[in-house]
Formats: sequence, structure tokens, C-alpha cells
Amino acid sequence: MAAKVAIVTGGARGIGRGCALELAAAGFDIALVDLLRPEMERTRGELEALGRRVTVHEADVAEFARAGEVVRAVREAHGRLDVLVNNAGRGNPAGILEITEESFDRTIAVNLKSCFNYIRHAAPIMLEQGAGRIISMSSLNAFSGGVTAAVSKFSYAAAKAGILGMTRALAKELGPSILVNAICPGVIETELGNAITRARGPELARGIALQRLGTPADVAKIVGFLAASEPCFITGQAFQVDGFQFNV
Repeated sequence: MAAKVAIVTGGARGIGRGCALELAAAGFDIALVDLLRPEMERTRGELEALGRRVTVHEADVAEFARAGEVVRAVREAHGRLDVLVNNAGRGNPAGILEITEESFDRTIAVNLKSCFNYIRHAAPIMLEQGAGRIISMSSLNAFSGGVTAAVSKFSYAAAKAGILGMTRALAKELGPSILVNAICPGVIETELGNAITRARGPELARGIALQRLGTPADVAKIVGFLAASEPCFITGQAFQVDGFQFNV
């Protein structure tokens, strides 16, 4: 049998890289999507060292047409598509009195519309196969409003909350063939949040029951479970991976 195939957007580094490594270790071939070509190539080398087939696709996830090109290329290269991990995202520290329309639109496009872009093109393939898994990266800030992290003010929180609504609706629409779930990380040590975690790491850890910040591997473990668990009676859910963060 051909290996199962997973697309991971924002797969060059951070949580996306962690998810790609976890899925590769579980036997998936991987298609990485990112704008960071050098980092994506480094991750590609790590995945190939695990014996997996890897394709890389340099793309802005906010572009609908480009998403279609990527998904078609993945199917042509691999012959199938089993898992879509919508991980790409960006923070926005601007408050309502400072943010511009362009900045707001870009935050929504990268964090929320990107999920639509890739799901819209991936879902027909998964329905044709009769099976598929879609996992989208939301955030604890979808619930909290992002008051504790400078990288995630209201526009980011709004986009991540939108992912939860999309997840619940599509779980109903695409079931029973496709399982659709979301993950809501808390404070995770990644390149995106490095500045704040370096400055406030000990302070933030004191507000977490497990007394540490999360890692990409912590999030990736849940992605691996949702992608590969058989049978799986879980859809339409939002998994909080935050070590129980109570200072929000």
C-alpha cells in the first residue's frame, strides 16, 4: 500500500515542523507548505532522514488559487491525500486603536482564510477517497482574547475563534467520511513567540499548572493521535494543549 500523505502548512519550523516530524515518525509522507524556503529545506532533510518521501511547496497560504495548485501538486506527486494540518499563522500585537485595515485583513487571511483555502481544495479528494482528517490550529486565545501575550491581540483571537466555528460546522458537513478537529495551544516555545517567552517565560510558567511552557512536540502528539488513531470517534472538537493555563 502507498504511504498515507499529510499536508502541513507553516511546516518549516515551530509547531508545524513538530507536527511534520510526528507524522513522519508515524509513517506518513509529508508535503510542507511555507514561505520560509531555507527553513523548509532543513525540515525536509530531517523528514527524509526518517525515511519518508517529502515534497516542499513555497506558497502564501492566504492565496486561494495557490492553495489549489499546491493540493493538486501533492495529489499528483503522492497519489492521495489523507491528512491536512492547517498550522500556518501569524500574530498581531496591534490593539483596536492602532491596527490598520490592511493589518487586520492580513491577520484574518493568514490565520483563518488559509484554513478555508486548503480545506476547500482538499475536501473533494478526501471525500472521493472516502476518508480523511483535517486538523486546524486554533489557540487558547480563541477563548481568552489573548490578554497575556503581546503576539496575539484581538485580531488574532478573532481569527482563531473563527477556526473553532469552521471546525464544528465542517465536522457536521463532511462527516462521516472526514474527521475535522481543532487544537488550541497555550504558550508554546516557538520562533513566533520567542521574544515574549524569553522575556516573560518564568512569569508565564507560574500561571500554568504544569509549571512550564509548552513545546511543539506537546502539540504534535495530539496532531499525531488525531491523524492516525484507528478507529477514531472524535470530530468537531477543540483540544486545549496548554498545561492548564489559568492566568488568562
